[in-house]
Amino acid sequence: MTKGTAATAELDSALERHRVELTGYCYRMLGSSFEAEDAVQDTLVRAWRSYGTFEGRSSLRSWLYRIATNVCLDMLSAGSKRARPMDLTESTPLARAALSPRPDHTWLEPVPDARVLPSVEDPAEAAIAKESVRLAFMAALQRLPPKQRAVLILREVLAWKASEVAELLGTSVASVNSALQRARATLAERAERGADAAVSDPLDEEQRKLLERYVAAFEGYDMTALTALLHEDAVMTMPPFDLWLTGPADITGFMTTLGASCADSRLVPVRANGLPGFAHYKPDPEAGGFTPWAIQVLEISDGRITGFHCFLDTRRWFPLFGLPLRLEAETGQAEQGL
Repeated sequence: MTKGTAATAELDSALERHRVELTGYCYRMLGSSFEAEDAVQDTLVRAWRSYGTFEGRSSLRSWLYRIATNVCLDMLSAGSKRARPMDLTESTPLARAALSPRPDHTWLEPVPDARVLPSVEDPAEAAIAKESVRLAFMAALQRLPPKQRAVLILREVLAWKASEVAELLGTSVASVNSALQRARATLAERAERGADAAVSDPLDEEQRKLLERYVAAFEGYDMTALTALLHEDAVMTMPPFDLWLTGPADITGFMTTLGASCADSRLVPVRANGLPGFAHYKPDPEAGGFTPWAIQVLEISDGRITGFHCFLDTRRWFPLFGLPLRLEAETGQAEQGL
């Protein structure tokens, strides 16, 4: 967006103030970090170009959401749905584990909290926002038709009135209420145990200690200690591979066989999808130091780790999270801090 007159600069600033919340909305709609950013950029460019036709009958925010919704619906017209490995295949026993990749557009993508969760003062509002970008909730959203998805997000996550959503979508309040009812029913059918909705920010003492124990176990590659932290039904996924494993025995068994090169790794904390996570760097045997390997997103429930999701496309994820593409040998977890 070019800047010229003071009015133009003021418009640029007004539009940019909505970038994070619009990115969160588009991410929930699309399931892709990068597509969400593209959609928001398209939204802001369209708004800037057509601002002269904005009559002010609704707020600037509502107008931007209308544009963003149309952009997302156009992008979703092909009918593609992003998924997690457990949405596509059955769990694989370790004895039959094979790493079979699928194209990038298959997968639900992680996102840094800072890109999609605007700062809010109300703790309840912040908790709803975080829960609504959790991987499990995002995967459930992907099962909804695009317009139902928009209705659910606008009504349940952003707390818009039915009349406001009806105006945005150019439909009736009755139609909006019907779509919301159907969307709720679909999500209820897919209800599953996921991460604690109460993962606090900052982390509470119990959560911090759990993550400290996890870091010590993973960096030390201590499978006995790691087993003690995993729920008996814990799940491990590794997009772009469609393999997923269930239970501590298969997870730790994989880590000591196919994943053995990850011994002596380093973890750097990140926040992704409203959950704690880590940038995983594994040893570089040729150049020394540590090289990027995965963004880990952890799901926690009842003081145990229930989900251990590793996103392996480091060329995309590490720059998105603002992470270095190398750690020197002396860089350690203690220096990074939880």
